[in-house]
Amino acid sequence: MKKALVLLGCPEAPSQTPMAVYTACKLSENGYEVTVAGTPSAMKLIEVSDPEEFYIKNKIDIESCLENLEENAFDFLLGFVHKDAAVSYFVTFNHILKTESLALVFEKDAELLGKFEKAVQDNTDAKIISARAYHNPTPLKVKFDRVIKKMEG
Repeated sequence: MKKALVLLGCPEAPSQTPMAVYTACKLSENGYEVTVAGTPSAMKLIEVSDPEEFYIKNKIDIESCLENLEENAFDFLLGFVHKDAAVSYFVTFNHILKTESLALVFEKDAELLGKFEKAVQDNTDAKIISARAYHNPTPLKVKFDRVIKKMEG
């Protein structure tokens, strides 16, 4: 079975948690065993959002994951990027794993959105989904669905 790693940063953006559950569901439907790595607060929100672990069965603290990360440990990397720290984590994980990667770059401020997108683009060869989103996950969902359909076919 293919393995996917989903990176979650600070959960202050309300759209991150529902999109994390959604992406884990869609990746699972596409044959991936999904592991979510996140900050302690992000992981608490995931535990509350999916208490029966229907969608997210494998969870790990992002720092512990990074300490033990090896090249090719995962077949796919999906990162939620909405802060400078999230850019740094995504770039670092991307360079260690050397695997197919997708950055979900989102922010309500257009200038910051562009800055984060450019940083990912300049430092990785990852595919990028970029959307002005904060409270409403729909712009990210629509764009993610397009990418996941291409991965299926």
